[in-house]
Amino acid sequence: MQFRAVHENYNVSDLEVSLRFYREALGLEEVRRKQTDKFTIVFLKNGNSDFELELTQLKDHPQKYDLGECEFHLAITADNYQEALKFHQKNGWVCFVNEAMGIYFIEDPDGYWIEILPPQK
Repeated sequence: MQFRAVHENYNVSDLEVSLRFYREALGLEEVRRKQTDKFTIVFLKNGNSDFELELTQLKDHPQKYDLGECEFHLAITADNYQEALKFHQKNGWVCFVNEAMGIYFIEDPDGYWIEILPPQK
């Protein structure tokens, strides 16, 4: 039996703001969308991976979500780690740098953290 990660879901308070963040910060683009009178779901990805990020906006929940202590994150590799760090710092998205581990985190508009890693060896 084999398993493969397909997508991660984040509930967001403002879908358009989140779409812009993920496009500008990580190059993720919308690949499909599902809308009902209660919610909108948008799947994002780029050409580097089959993995998708699912953003869900519930129509009756416009406020930000309580993420608790935010002890979870999505991890993404950057082909040019130093260039990515400078770009994310310039845009004010970096929320934590761990120089000893050689990683940093950016924070999306709803407070979700994304770990940025150097290329996997």
